[in-house]
Amino acid sequence: MDNRKAVFAGADGHSLAGRLELPAGPVVATAVFAHCFTCGKDSVAASRISRELAARGVAVLRFDFTGLGQSDGDFANTTFTSNVDDLVCAANHLRDTAGAPSVLIGHSLGGAAVLAAAHRIPEVRAVVTIGAPADTAHVEHLIGPSTADIETNGVAEVLLAGRSFRISNDFLADIKQQNQTACIAGLNRALLVMHSPQDNLVGIDNARLVFDAARHPKSFVSLDGADHLLTNRADATYVAEVLAAWASRYLVR
Repeated sequence: MDNRKAVFAGADGHSLAGRLELPAGPVVATAVFAHCFTCGKDSVAASRISRELAARGVAVLRFDFTGLGQSDGDFANTTFTSNVDDLVCAANHLRDTAGAPSVLIGHSLGGAAVLAAAHRIPEVRAVVTIGAPADTAHVEHLIGPSTADIETNGVAEVLLAGRSFRISNDFLADIKQQNQTACIAGLNRALLVMHSPQDNLVGIDNARLVFDAARHPKSFVSLDGADHLLTNRADATYVAEVLAAWASRYLVR
């Protein structure tokens, strides 16, 4: 397999960093992977799932959203809406290089982003969410007591997974005004919802809400025993295997 560096402009003009995982043989399809909130393209889930899919003939572009990882920009100036815009830019870059994506894959808040972005990428035929929240406002509980500081001062440092991030009031306002239910109901693409019953960060009830809001064709796969970040290599491999099998009829370049 071939792992290539990808650099392209994001929605606000900042340079975004990505990795394009290419199969050793023929490319049967292309996909974009959107990472979890405050994670990055090199997270365990993003890197392992992308590589496993590449081994099955799917070229996958994984990238850092603005202000994260190796991408330029200030995370404090980003919102969920700007993340969706970055995702569309990633799809445009993939279209111009390896071929337009026929599938979008999103982990956690990245799952919410692919649901919101799908209608803006006409070639997409299938969408996959992994541990995704049904409502973007779900992220607010991660911010916890810092919410008051953000609302008072406009921006505040928030400790997430042991790392400090500057979160703005614009971000909070933006996640509260998203209508994810409408996005899901109007998806008009095949949907695969993958979620662990043991997910203690985004509860399994979110999977039910996403699944119920969607129209057919739709499927649900339980990631029994997995944690939210899919830190166990076997869980990431399982996700890739099931994802590739389910989406095989949609993965057409």
